Amino acid sequence: MARILIAEDEPGIASFLEKGFKAAGYTTLVVEDGRTAAHAARDADFDLVILDLGLPLMDGHEVLAEIRGRGERLPVIILTARSGVHDTVAGLEGGADDYVTKPFRFEELLARVKIRLRDQTSPGDANLITAGDIAMDVRTRKVSVGDRETELSAKEYAMLETFLRHPGQVLSRQQLLSHVWGYDFDPGSNVVDVYVGYLRRKLGKDRIETVRGMGYRLVVD
Repeated sequence: MARILIAEDEPGIASFLEKGFKAAGYTTLVVEDGRTAAHAARDADFDLVILDLGLPLMDGHEVLAEIRGRGERLPVIILTARSGVHDTVAGLEGGADDYVTKPFRFEELLARVKIRLRDQTSPGDANLITAGDIAMDVRTRKVSVGDRETELSAKEYAMLETFLRHPGQVLSRQQLLSHVWGYDFDPGSNVVDVYVGYLRRKLGKDRIETVRGMGYRLVVD
């Protein structure tokens, strides 16, 4: 049973998270200040940390710096009301594995938690994501289809990574916008359709299936 440390000083949110994760089968511990969070977040004791940035006694960025500074490798997902680019970049560059802004949907947060925990326990090379004969090395950012390597732009790469982490699953345009661009475009925008077209040209036209009225799905043999 995975153990999740929740560093959150807002009682309502902390209780909501604790109940949700326990219902999903996880063991949880809630701490209310950064100093306690930094001390508690250790690989030997927890499998993942949910970290608010606006914590008393020690800011979330400082907590993250201390955790990574002493060599802890457990995944950290920042959950915060701070939606600015500076905080997002600082969090990810500081060693966070994911960044989720409030308000949030618990189902999406839970899905991100499952991905990070799965990455921790996956056998073989943790840097390699595969689906069928498509392989992506997240360390070198190389992508291959069969024995052919292909060059992708940053957005194409991010979109393919999203598909590879959800093989065979239908992803809506809204989900793809959120994962790849990080914010909502004009509902009338066709940017997702355009980039799906780019990927089809580079991976093969039958690799990504259109599911009418729902979105797109990576076809896995």
